[in-house]
Amino acid sequence: MAISPSHKTHAQNEKEKPSTQDTKNKETKCGTEPKKDKSDGSKNPCNAVKAWLKEVIDKLTKSWSAATCQSMLTESEIIELCYRARELFWQQPTMIELSAPINICGDIHGQFEDLVALFTLNGFPPTKSYLFLGDYVDRGPYSLECIVLLFAYKVMYPDRITLLRGNHESRPVNKQYGFYLECTNRYSVVLYECFQFAFYCMPFCARIEKRILCMHGGISEGLTDLTQLERIERPCDIPDMGVLADLTWADPDPTITGYEESPRGAASVFGEDALKTFCDNLGLELIVRAHQVVQDGYEFFGDRHLVTIFSAPNYCGQFDNAACILTLSENLVCLSSYLSEH
Repeated sequence: MAISPSHKTHAQNEKEKPSTQDTKNKETKCGTEPKKDKSDGSKNPCNAVKAWLKEVIDKLTKSWSAATCQSMLTESEIIELCYRARELFWQQPTMIELSAPINICGDIHGQFEDLVALFTLNGFPPTKSYLFLGDYVDRGPYSLECIVLLFAYKVMYPDRITLLRGNHESRPVNKQYGFYLECTNRYSVVLYECFQFAFYCMPFCARIEKRILCMHGGISEGLTDLTQLERIERPCDIPDMGVLADLTWADPDPTITGYEESPRGAASVFGEDALKTFCDNLGLELIVRAHQVVQDGYEFFGDRHLVTIFSAPNYCGQFDNAACILTLSENLVCLSSYLSEH
């Protein structure tokens, strides 16, 4: 079924604001910056590692329950997974080039059972290719399960799943909105810090067939040439303003034409004219982003040059919203899969 414009919106205006706290050089037992060593085998895990990854994936997708979740994985296993995922992120460019067909998912926010339901509905990796737009942790009750499963899929099938960074994959945000307490209550602060080092290496956006640009937040007035992204050094924090802030925090606003400061206190908001100019200048046909709750799981903006995707149904138990996966076929026709409350 082709996507049609949605006229119902229940967008949440998140009020959290990132900090400019410099975390780049903070050390934990996980180490500091990873090395770009393309010969370490992380791109193609050996048979023993593949067997371990399959066991992790099977535990989470076939045997998981709220009653037994704590005994399923050890802290050392999760730390190892963080290290391997971080190495893969470090080797990737800031903007990933992808091809269709592909399934695009928005915010997950710790709703693990819904994440598994989305895979059940649309197909598990590696049978289907996926792009996730960020915000895997915080808010929901099982952020650890969400990010561990996605990291396991990324390490097992690195070319079949792409994970972008959202505004919640940042220490100043996820320390405040649930992930820190989940990590420290269930495991330790060391595990929490290991996740941060992985998050800080994640790519920020993806381009599909050279025509569709995907990110968590939105477009940026400061991004006038996509080659600018090649000069971004990672690992990095997310600043309050600028290109990286906009890619993870910016929102569309139908009441303005250009760019203005966001009421969130970070990044910008942008109007339809700004969107059209951005797409024309960069040769783009569509922007796909997440970051806001939308009632039907998707919502168009700017004469269908932008679509917001949200993939956590009944978000936080407070929003009666559907979830959506956006599927791009080989000829870039947009199809949608829906999930109501799991």
